[in-house]
Amino acid sequence: MHTNMTAKVLALPCACANLRRATRAITQLYDAALRPSGLRITQFTLLQVLERTGAPVTQAALGNFLALDSTTLTRTLGPLERAKWIRRVEGDDARERRIVLAPRGLRVLERATPAWARVQRRLRTDLGQRNWAALQKLLTTALTAAESASRNKS
Repeated sequence: MHTNMTAKVLALPCACANLRRATRAITQLYDAALRPSGLRITQFTLLQVLERTGAPVTQAALGNFLALDSTTLTRTLGPLERAKWIRRVEGDDARERRIVLAPRGLRVLERATPAWARVQRRLRTDLGQRNWAALQKLLTTALTAAESASRNKS
């Protein structure tokens, strides 16, 4: 079978494959923009979520919100903790540890945010406002459907 591999926009019959392909391409845009800050988009997102929550969160709650398994989240949090961008604090129960954005992490996030915002604007412009809004809604719906399917699997 002869295929033209330059036709990257060829839709595949698998929703997961198409989402992952789009995600990889978009991740590369964000990572390139964030490179001068020393952050990858995965790290930026964690710092951003912690900043927006404004309160210490458990690792389980953070993983649940980001749809990340514990191993991946632990691997991503490690460098942030070593860089002192996040820290762990005691929770309500002495055995419970919560994650909080450290002042150094907030400074890194603030410095990286303009580069992140430029990619956001570029994608929004390239997609058009209607498609941007539809994409955000569709991705939220897809996440909800995937979570529902995961809870209801036999």
